[in-house]
Order: sequence, then structure tokens, then C-alpha cells
Amino acid sequence: MGLKSYAIFWFRMITYAFSGGRNFNLWVWFLLLLMAPGFWAYYHQFTEGLIVTNMSDQVSWGAYIANFTFLVGVAAAAVLLVVPAYVYHHQPTKEIVLLGELLAVSAIFMCLLFIMVDMGRPDRFFHVLPIVGHLNFPRSVLAWDVIVLNGYLFLNAHISGYLLYMKYLGRTPNKMIYMPVVFISILWAISIHTVTAFLYSGLGGRPFWNTAILAPRFLISAFAGGPAILTIAFRTIQKFSKMNVDEKVFDLLKQIVAVTMPINMFLLGCELFKEFYTDSTHVASAKYLYFGLHGAHMLQPYIWGAITMDTIALIIFVTPYLRRNNRVFLIGCVLAIVGIWVEKGMGLIIPGFIPSPLGDIVEYIPSLHETLICIGIWAWGGLIYSLLARVAIGVLTGDLKEKTI
Repeated sequence: MGLKSYAIFWFRMITYAFSGGRNFNLWVWFLLLLMAPGFWAYYHQFTEGLIVTNMSDQVSWGAYIANFTFLVGVAAAAVLLVVPAYVYHHQPTKEIVLLGELLAVSAIFMCLLFIMVDMGRPDRFFHVLPIVGHLNFPRSVLAWDVIVLNGYLFLNAHISGYLLYMKYLGRTPNKMIYMPVVFISILWAISIHTVTAFLYSGLGGRPFWNTAILAPRFLISAFAGGPAILTIAFRTIQKFSKMNVDEKVFDLLKQIVAVTMPINMFLLGCELFKEFYTDSTHVASAKYLYFGLHGAHMLQPYIWGAITMDTIALIIFVTPYLRRNNRVFLIGCVLAIVGIWVEKGMGLIIPGFIPSPLGDIVEYIPSLHETLICIGIWAWGGLIYSLLARVAIGVLTGDLKEKTI
């Protein structure tokens, strides 16, 4: 009987996910339209190889890894709702925390897709799987990254899946089944971004990444950009669904960014001091990023634009009058997201390769194929979160529950 009930739950969940109203259906079709060019671009990359990208021997990581790095932070930011909801029993957060955990699931899914497309062919993904391939664990930091990302995906899927199923059945969840996993996921959230930072800082031949504060910078930028994304997601959910999000949740997110954004800017300033005050030969990558190097300055307008957006967002977040204005705060959220995405993505990955260890200066800008594939993966993630959130909202509001005879 239990197995039958579980099968019915999955069937109803899937049918409910694709049975939204007019606005929801338009949103789904919009995401599908964004995905279509991405499939076309990936087909060409699959058949012709990574030659269709602008990556090279000198710049071997590009837009794919830049987006991957940013999305790991989005996934880790879910812990900012998990801790107050499950550890401190903050009731308003507890009512919405599942939507934050589902965002983490969608972000990890996108991370794995970006890794797959960066490998060139999907069959290469099997090389990092245990037993099937050669994971090279525990020596390889990449092996640790594979483990923590997939582990975090499993932990969040288990917590949100179990709690939604119990809510669907109208039963009280067994804390012994999900609370130990919750505490593990809190520590795991810190690990996913720490290990990702170690991937870069552990490469001795790339001095731009050889800094002890890279992991703290990753974490604090995630804790600044993550609440901004959650705020926009929750405001959208509140406007277009029956789900009511308590204003205390938004107040909590505002308080978080008011603390984390200044720390994020402080760590960036520490990094700039370390690079430019010493004025060693290793400052070449930073000079290229911020001021250009020997006539090459492609990233210069992007990084200064990102710093400008981060600064405006910082002013909004730390000024009580501006922070209390929801419209102004949403503008600050958008600026923080874009600014951190540029600074943490292209502004971090690309300068690490320029100049090369041999002194070559080869600039990189994503090709049309890379751009379309990136947009397609973001659309995939948006579709996955939209469907998961629709089901979760249906269960949490009581629209989707077990039928009693």
C-alpha cells in the first residue's frame, strides 16, 4: 500500500507541475524557447568539438567554469535559510525553507551541466565516476569536488523530498529521518564552495589564484549574492502564486546582506592591497584585469562595472532607509547578483590564465556557441526550479495532497 501511495504521489506531482495557469505556461514556453538555441549550439560543439568555443591552450577555462563557480555559491546560500529554520526554529523561515533548498537542487543541477559541457563530450563525464572511471580519490581536489557536489545534491533532495511527501500525506515528519541530514547539509554547504576554491588556489602555476582568502571570499560572496537571488525568487512566488511569504523572511535576508556585502567588499579590498602594494611580477594578472596589460584590456570595463554595481548595492543594503524600500532593495539585489557574477566568474577565472606561464597574452571572450549554451543551461535550471517550486507550493498550500476515499 505504501509503494502504491508513493507511485501515485509521483504521478500527481508530475501532472501538477505541468498544469499551471496562463502566466506559468507562458513562462515555461519562454524558457523552452531560450533552451532551443542552446541545443543547437551544443549539437555543433558535440559534433565538431571544443573548437567552436574560444577557449584555447592558453585559456582553457571560460564561460562554462565561470558560471559553474557562481552557481556553486547559489547552492551554498541555501544554508542561510536552513540554519534559522531547523536550528533556531524561526517559524516564518520554516514555512519557506523548502523553496530555498529546491533552489539549491536546481543550482547543483546547473553546475553539473556546466561541467559536462566544459568536458566537450558527455561520455568523458564517466571518467570521474568511481568504479566506472578513475576518480583518483583522495589525491585529486577535483575528485573531492565531484563528491561534495553530488553529495549536496542528494542531501537537499532527500530533505525536501521527504518533507514534501509527509506534508502531502498529512503526516508529521519523523525528525530522526531528516534532522541528522539537515545538520550534515549545513556543514556540506560550506564544503562545496571551499573545495571549489581549493581547485583554483591549489594550482601553483597560477599566482592570481594563490591566496589563502580565496575560500572565504567565495563563501562570503555566496552569502551576499544568495540572499539577493532568494529575495527575487520569493517576491516572484508571492506575486504569482497562492504562497504567502512572511515579511519577516525578507527582513532576515535584508539583515544578512547588510552584513555580508560589506565583508565581501572588504575581502576584495584586501586582495587588491596584496596585489598592487607589493607590485611584484605576479601582479600581472591583476593589472590585466583592472587596468589592461600591453594593450590587452577586454575585461577592464566589465570588472569596473561590477565594482560599481557592488558599491551601489552595498550603499542600498547598509542604508536603513533605502533597505526598507522594497523596490529599491530589489534593484540592489539585481546589482549585487550581476556584480558578484562578473567578479566571481569571468573576473576571477580568465585573469588567472593571462599572462600564461610563458608570458603569452591571449585574450578570451565567449563564442556565440558558448553564450547560447550558457543561456540554455540557465533556462534549464529556471525550468527545473519552476516545476519543483510549483509542486512544493501546491503541497505547502494544501492544493496537492493525498486524496481520501
